[in-house]
Amino acid sequence: MPRPVQEQQPPTPGVELGALLADRELGLRALAPGGAGTSSAASAASAPAPPGAHAAPAPPGAHAVHAVHASEMPDPSPYLLGGELLLTAGAWLGRDDGPGAGADQGAGAAPGAAADQGASALRYVERLVRAGVAALGFGVTPVHGTVPRELTDACAALGLPLVEVPPGTPFTAVARTVWRLMAQARTAELRRVAEAQQSLAAAAARPDPVPSVLARLAASLSGHAALLIPGGPDRAAGRPVPERAREALADLARHVGAPGPTTATDRAAGWHLSVYALGRRPAGAPTDPTGTGAGTSLGTGAGTGLGTGLGIGAGTGAPPSPAHPGSPAQTPAPTPTPAPAAPTALPWPVLAVATPLRAPGDQTIASIAAVLLTLLTADRPGGSGEAATLTRLLLGATPAQALGPGPWTAVHARGGGDPAALAASLGTPLYAAEGPLVRLLAPRDPGPRPGWRLGVSAPAPAEAAALAAAALR
Repeated sequence: MPRPVQEQQPPTPGVELGALLADRELGLRALAPGGAGTSSAASAASAPAPPGAHAAPAPPGAHAVHAVHASEMPDPSPYLLGGELLLTAGAWLGRDDGPGAGADQGAGAAPGAAADQGASALRYVERLVRAGVAALGFGVTPVHGTVPRELTDACAALGLPLVEVPPGTPFTAVARTVWRLMAQARTAELRRVAEAQQSLAAAAARPDPVPSVLARLAASLSGHAALLIPGGPDRAAGRPVPERAREALADLARHVGAPGPTTATDRAAGWHLSVYALGRRPAGAPTDPTGTGAGTSLGTGAGTGLGTGLGIGAGTGAPPSPAHPGSPAQTPAPTPTPAPAAPTALPWPVLAVATPLRAPGDQTIASIAAVLLTLLTADRPGGSGEAATLTRLLLGATPAQALGPGPWTAVHARGGGDPAALAASLGTPLYAAEGPLVRLLAPRDPGPRPGWRLGVSAPAPAEAAALAAAALR
């Protein structure tokens, strides 16, 4: 059964091994599977496997390099975190690095003469694979004139990419190239996140904000996005999701929210799953406060399900959205509202996301969408006016553009009543309550209010009203 899992993601985007192989100044050459699909890699893959070795295909993205480390230790695994391009000149090859090495290599034994090179290479590669090394780079000369065949066979059998580093390429040059490519990848990630944030905010300002945000999120992540609200109809957008991943996502959504974690991740059927709790809905509050039919029930069974919806029973869901990470911020057309589905046990709204691949910045983009959907689905007096105002401010609007021309009145209130009721009586969703103190922006003169002592500014345009509200702090 799927359970919440907090994935440990590297702090910076990785560098694909193929990008290093494409750098002509380095002159690297792939000798074992996983480099870049070269002919040399294919020939190495066809080599006979060492006894006891079992090759396993690496998952997508397993050959992304996140660090560079050089070592001549027979077992460097205690000093590795995973994701490294490990560079070596092979000084360890032939050492008896297994248990009892001291007993086997006497004081008069020549270094490297006590162990079979094939067995030594296989043990070495097995340790690197267990440590999660992304690839092995072997520098030829001065220790070895060529990459030992035993090492090539072991890497091919166990699926560890092996790269030859030519004599004229210092290990430091390889490391510097990795850092440079990582910096470029980080810049590209930040640009992609910024573009996605703008497109999501623009979608949130549309007349149908919730389905627009879901469609834009699904397109940005090249995956599937669904908003799950207790008792509401299915609302989803993006690509179809395999049944096993759909079931895992449905179960995962039940594990987030107070008092548990607010986010959780899992993997199922080769898909990356993420859920985000959007806040607790007050008891008795109406579903779909935006009036757009936003929300979805959660479950499994017949019907199109989450891939065209995440619901119980028949539902039309949403058609797949074209998705290109980093593409121009063009908001896809809102998805049609599917037929209502049976209520779910979810006590609060949840954003559910499923992607076949995970790209740098995906989590940040989904978090931005979760914030926007929290604003759009939260229960506030006056409907979704506050969410729309906040969204316009996110888009860079001035207070006058976000609030409207006015006139507006800044109100400073003290009392023991309900701040939400006070805001509703003044016809405004724009208020902030801090204990007995409540600050509001009202579209009209409030007049006396029983149980409240009010300080009121003169009616003014939005810019002046915003300044007056700040001064009342």
